[in-house]
Amino acid sequence: MGIDASLRSTGVGIIDVLGTRLVPVMHQTIKAPSLPHSKALLQLHEKITAIAAEFKPVAAAIESVFFCRNIKTALTLGEARGVIIASCTREGLPLYEYEPRKIKLAVVGFGSAS
Repeated sequence: MGIDASLRSTGVGIIDVLGTRLVPVMHQTIKAPSLPHSKALLQLHEKITAIAAEFKPVAAAIESVFFCRNIKTALTLGEARGVIIASCTREGLPLYEYEPRKIKLAVVGFGSAS
């Protein structure tokens, strides 16, 4: 399960590995555009937990911390990451963190992709 963390729009995707093939299983965006901050964090926890329970992934991956100029944005992202990390850990999933550049390079072949 791969997770692109955000408080208001978190991306989640699950792939299955069949030999050398990667097969998409599901993908969705967890949106919370108008929820109060605390309720958005709770919803994020509940949705990640539900996805893990339904699809039973064997591991999870999330972007590692990166440089952010806006301190408020960095704090909010840190809170969302914390909820996701706790949710995955509670579900017993090994959690791996990867640099955004390395993820983009592996997925699209270009580390500076949008």
